[in-house]
Amino acid sequence: MNTTLQHDLNDLENILEKAKQQGIDFLNNLENIPTSNNNKIDPKRDLNELGLGSEKALKEFNERLAPLLVSSPGPRYWGFVTGGSTPASIVGDWLATVYDQNTQSINSQGGNSALIEFETINLLLQLLELPDSFLGGFVTGATMSNFTSLAVARQWFGKQLGKDFAKNGISETIPILTATPHSSSIKSLSMLGIGSQNYTVVKTVEGNREAIDIADLELKIKDLNGKPFILISSAGTVNTADFDDFEAISNLKEKYNFWWHVDGAFGGFAATSEKYKHLVKGWEGADSITIDCHKWLNVPYESAFYLIKKDHVNLQIETFQNSNAPYLGNPLENFNYLNVLPENSRRLRALPVWFSLVAYGKEGFCDIIEKSTSLALHFGNALIEDGNFELLAPIRLNNVCFTLKGDENQDKVSEFLTKLNDTGTVFMTPTVYQNKKGIRASFVNWRTTKDDIKIVLDEMKLLI
Repeated sequence: MNTTLQHDLNDLENILEKAKQQGIDFLNNLENIPTSNNNKIDPKRDLNELGLGSEKALKEFNERLAPLLVSSPGPRYWGFVTGGSTPASIVGDWLATVYDQNTQSINSQGGNSALIEFETINLLLQLLELPDSFLGGFVTGATMSNFTSLAVARQWFGKQLGKDFAKNGISETIPILTATPHSSSIKSLSMLGIGSQNYTVVKTVEGNREAIDIADLELKIKDLNGKPFILISSAGTVNTADFDDFEAISNLKEKYNFWWHVDGAFGGFAATSEKYKHLVKGWEGADSITIDCHKWLNVPYESAFYLIKKDHVNLQIETFQNSNAPYLGNPLENFNYLNVLPENSRRLRALPVWFSLVAYGKEGFCDIIEKSTSLALHFGNALIEDGNFELLAPIRLNNVCFTLKGDENQDKVSEFLTKLNDTGTVFMTPTVYQNKKGIRASFVNWRTTKDDIKIVLDEMKLLI
């Protein structure tokens, strides 16, 4: 064994203890770590001939690389719908690294860690009050969850015409209907060969809404003259957290032949709250659903799951199976995740979610969701009371979409946000809503309090 590696092995406990303490120090100091910085490094570092060993590598990390990092798990990082990591999720994530499983099988001599994933999906279905008619699995984020679901939808569409797109390629135009899709869905259409511009935009409901106008949707369905299609709907649009009418879509599904996909990356968690579960009423009729865990479930990044109706498992296998690997056996008789999703190599991504669900239960996550929505309303009301800001849309859940008050200040919005983010006190993202430049604050982090909102508002007032 290499002498440096042997030394690290002999000193493993000490090395991990130092890394643990550094992690604890970071988490305990999140409120004082900037949410933004402009630090830079020269990334053209020469590779050492002999290697430094873990301790010296950690020392160099602290000196050169750590200053690049911001408090994205902290209470005032309100951009990108970013949750923090709860204690239980950190435990699960660390142990997923330590155990280092390639999570694929539920019945194999080589390890059956996929049973943990099965159990975690089962717990999530209970949390979201969805039936066990769905088969689920973990992927890296909403993009890959949308990709997985829409890939199976693509195969479904081909089968409606008696064709196998997975084997022979796309030979027909696939009608896609949607109103306010997330960019990751459009990116998925590009990756799937459908085309990022090949979708039909359905009108939205009048009155400052982003939800599908059901009447216009049905008109566009009728224009297809009975041809099957794919519908991409939203459980929480990215700007204003608006929801499509899932009960009305369910009624349409009884009349027309289409694949119904729900992008519920963060909004799907409305199902955990008695106050907000009405927003997703009827979504159990969907063929596929996307949910992100590193948003409102507050687990470390790279965690999302898809849900696809078990009735479509054959289509899923046709789409993703490793058909040239005979040692894997019959994919229906010997379930293996590499036959039902894009990745062949995958860590035990379910474990942080399992720890979180078992540690905090239904009540814990209901509390996080309801607290976040309450904070969003509090922030929105404070913006209105200040008089220098205006809301671009009603606060429907946890996103606050706002701008500087007065059309004459539109040219100042970008500069204001840049200066605000540069303070390192808060991080919010720019947006454009109904042709107006705006700012979006998303409340999903379990650490955020009203005190954080006061700190941010005080900073904003200084910049007006």
